[in-house]
Amino acid sequence: MAHTPFSGTIPDNCLYCPRYDMWVREIGVDEVLIGATSFGIFLAGEIIAFTSKPKGAEVDIGRGMGTVECRKTVLAVHAPISFVLLEGNDEAEERPKLVNIEPYGKGWMARARPTRWADEKAQLVDAAAYRQHILKIEPEATFG
Repeated sequence: MAHTPFSGTIPDNCLYCPRYDMWVREIGVDEVLIGATSFGIFLAGEIIAFTSKPKGAEVDIGRGMGTVECRKTVLAVHAPISFVLLEGNDEAEERPKLVNIEPYGKGWMARARPTRWADEKAQLVDAAAYRQHILKIEPEATFG
């Protein structure tokens, strides 16, 4: 079977963690949404289940913030920043297809309060830099 290159969106209103293929978007004072990037989902394969850590969980950068189940495996979702979980996305847990079709919208994974935002924000990249990261891995990638 021929390889199909990545084709997807990388919105400009998010910051990205190339190491874990996650996005972070500020949504208010001291509050962020976090989710998997469309490229991360492309690499993992279709997500058929998503489970978040419980509300109130303290998660350090790089640690598991939940799990996703794909057709072939179960993967830990690694936190792109340190945070306290304000809420997981119950709707995405009930309907994991949302993570696949609306990763930057209704398919977000965590609403959180960052605990080391000033230090860790600098480790994230903007959309242009993340697109360049994708092109190094997937030279034929296209962005919509």
